[in-house]
Amino acid sequence: MTRSGSTPRRSVLAAALGVAGAAADTPPAATAGTARPAAAATPSSEGAAAAPAGSKAARVAEYHGWSGHADWLAGAAKGVRAEAGARPGIVLARPLGSVDYTDPHTGTKAAWEYATWTSPVRTLSVPATEAIVSWNARTPAGTWIQIELKGTYTDGTATPWYVMGRWASDDGASSIRRTSVDDQSDDKSSVWTDTFSIDDPASGLRLATYQVRLTLYRKPGTKLTPTVWRIGAMGSDVPDRFEVPASTPSLPKGRELGVPRYSQEIHKGQYPEYDNGGEAWCSPTSSQMIIEYWGRKPSAADLSWVNPDYADPQVCHAARATFDYQYDGCGNWPFNAAYAATYRDMQGVVTRLGSLADAEKLIGAGIPVITSQSFLKAELDGAGYGTSGHLMTVIGFTADGDIIANDPASPSNDAVRHVYKRRQWENIWLRTKRYDANGKVASGTGGVCYLYFPAKPTSAQRRVLSELGIR
Repeated sequence: MTRSGSTPRRSVLAAALGVAGAAADTPPAATAGTARPAAAATPSSEGAAAAPAGSKAARVAEYHGWSGHADWLAGAAKGVRAEAGARPGIVLARPLGSVDYTDPHTGTKAAWEYATWTSPVRTLSVPATEAIVSWNARTPAGTWIQIELKGTYTDGTATPWYVMGRWASDDGASSIRRTSVDDQSDDKSSVWTDTFSIDDPASGLRLATYQVRLTLYRKPGTKLTPTVWRIGAMGSDVPDRFEVPASTPSLPKGRELGVPRYSQEIHKGQYPEYDNGGEAWCSPTSSQMIIEYWGRKPSAADLSWVNPDYADPQVCHAARATFDYQYDGCGNWPFNAAYAATYRDMQGVVTRLGSLADAEKLIGAGIPVITSQSFLKAELDGAGYGTSGHLMTVIGFTADGDIIANDPASPSNDAVRHVYKRRQWENIWLRTKRYDANGKVASGTGGVCYLYFPAKPTSAQRRVLSELGIR
């Protein structure tokens, strides 16, 4: 969590500045640069009127993924092989060659064999001002993957290939440091850590189509390979809004899921090399709660590096496993989803929901929701703090429709469960504009969330996920 008074990089997303250094259209990647400071956002309106009774809200986001065997066969494979079976994926089969990569975070230069898979062109049903790519993969030590996005604008021109992440589950001596890439722009759009963003949404320019490209790497001369099970992107065009219409509860009896409770605050001062220690670990702490809700846990070997005197060592492990060495934090959204998917038969997706009704459908099907929001202390009764960026887990709804949330910014595990007022919650989560503690306009996340679920969901879960485009 980032507390009020600081300037998180999330605040730049709604008003991105053009920066130099677009990614090259080649498999090897350039050395990461330095982030630019945030620009001030400008509101287009002072609020949003309540929707008329019986009206249907306009769709503002679309998620599309590739995960089935037919999906992998539909893409352009160069040196990779599509594997069928219980969980279809792609693996490195015949390398196209080798490239040198100098890790900007260790200075180590090494050669890597590589192969690529490029998706078909996807035409967005919602021409987008933002896009976020997320993936599920296994990367044995000595392997890694690069994820890229390329698209066409509504004016007919094309973006460069943007690097959306260089990722490995391991950060040992034989692996690269997982990292986002700063300073990517073509003067029409930019990438801010994990988010593609149109620089000037008011111009009317939008992303109309896109492709994603995966590059699989391994140490030369070995038979090692990453396996990628899912790649997908969420494109969105959420209108500027300081308020969203009030919604009506749709779970008459409410429901609460049995999600474990973990506090980030009890880890304060632990492993400060990972995002200044536990006080900033809202994202990995939330991720770990949901991973364990689904019955998965790190092994004793996974936790062997953690000081045995520390409580809940799995939270420390989650922080290390989600740490983005360029962003210098654990809040990279796709890195958290990718971490969740390293567990047996788990999937993780980053998307946007359009309403609390979507969240209620997920809770009704037994799927918790990790949400991103920012707010002043006075805007969320019972929280006891204000924040410019924080992740929590929605684990249920009361019979009155209020939100039951596991809030990791709590002094102890026992204090993690909170009930927050529905109207306050939906506004701080779904809005895109807000006023910060200094009265200046800042951005909101517009309904961003992580969804973690089994590789083989129940029929009810599959139906709800399908309604959200997750298949």
